[in-house]
Amino acid sequence: MAGIKETLLSTVRNGKLILSDIAATRRNANDITVEKGRVQATIDQLHPKRLSLVVESVREAAEGAKTIRLASATGYLPPFEAGQYINVFVEIDGVRTSRPYSISSSPRQRAYYEITVARIATGFVSDYFLDRVKPGDRLEANGPQGVFRFNPVFHRKKSVFLAGGSGITPFLSMTREILEAGLDREIVLIYGIRNTSVAIGHAELEAFAAEYPNFRYVPVVSGEEKGWKGKTGFLNKELIAEVVGDVKDCTYYVCGPQIMNDFCLAELAALGVPGKRIRREMFGARQDIVNEPGWPDGIAPDRVFKVKAGDRVIEAKAGDSLLTSLEKAGLRVNVCCRSGECSLCRVKLVSGTVFTARGALMRFADEKFGYIHSCKSYPVSDVEIIL
Repeated sequence: MAGIKETLLSTVRNGKLILSDIAATRRNANDITVEKGRVQATIDQLHPKRLSLVVESVREAAEGAKTIRLASATGYLPPFEAGQYINVFVEIDGVRTSRPYSISSSPRQRAYYEITVARIATGFVSDYFLDRVKPGDRLEANGPQGVFRFNPVFHRKKSVFLAGGSGITPFLSMTREILEAGLDREIVLIYGIRNTSVAIGHAELEAFAAEYPNFRYVPVVSGEEKGWKGKTGFLNKELIAEVVGDVKDCTYYVCGPQIMNDFCLAELAALGVPGKRIRREMFGARQDIVNEPGWPDGIAPDRVFKVKAGDRVIEAKAGDSLLTSLEKAGLRVNVCCRSGECSLCRVKLVSGTVFTARGALMRFADEKFGYIHSCKSYPVSDVEIIL
């Protein structure tokens, strides 16, 4: 084969020069031919399809929230960027499902990952993590994923983090990386909470603010709290402008429930912040999906429809995503983000009607050929799909 290649190269323009360069490389550089077959191994090391994890510790993070430290069962954890997540698989009472959780620990160390889980109403998986997971348990997860991440190369020197509830978790990772590494960056973290008892990382963030002059931490309490003298209300444009000062020369990161995302984006727009300066992350679809704009009138969340998938027919509630209903029925769907971004959970809609929640990043080909994101699709009639 080498002879054929050299013969062909010698016939093209500058072919002799190319052959001379190849010969020089072979004399002076490492022989890359010995690396044949290692490409996939290298890719798998950086971007593994699955991680085998062991729960090392579980500790209280706030009222109704716990931080779970995960070590590798194989002795190796791949690198990640601050703000990314892992999708953790669990089996609960015979139902295998998963949830994506932002890595809250710093990417500067990889002895472990930490995720912080907050209890949510009707939280099937959050209840499991908070009430049943213990040190020594084994879990499986996808490798680190996600585009909501701190990028010092392209983002502005001054970062404004707007967090709500458990949306603080990716900012914990970003803050730890920036401050502990001594990066020349300025951070303003504005955290919307009901009260300080449910504020994840509150004590650590206060300590950071006292130690590092380039970090400001501003918790904003929306509920009642006796003796609270800090900011109150919501993360509106007046508060943002007051805290941030010059709102123009910043990169904004927004993470929290969808209602908080929508509110903050509108307030930033009112301040004249261009969309290219805003990075945002959402934690799946809203719990009260029937209150999503465009939800069809007359369809209650507990109304049951039939879903035909291959030779199986299952029952699915309108208020549950197709992905959730398929998992409850024991039908496996490839999945990662559960937020409509990664596209792994796509299925083909053969017949029937589904409601698609906001945030599903549909490709032109998906729409043309009838593919839907099962994590963001809710049955509003009997449907047939192809997995």
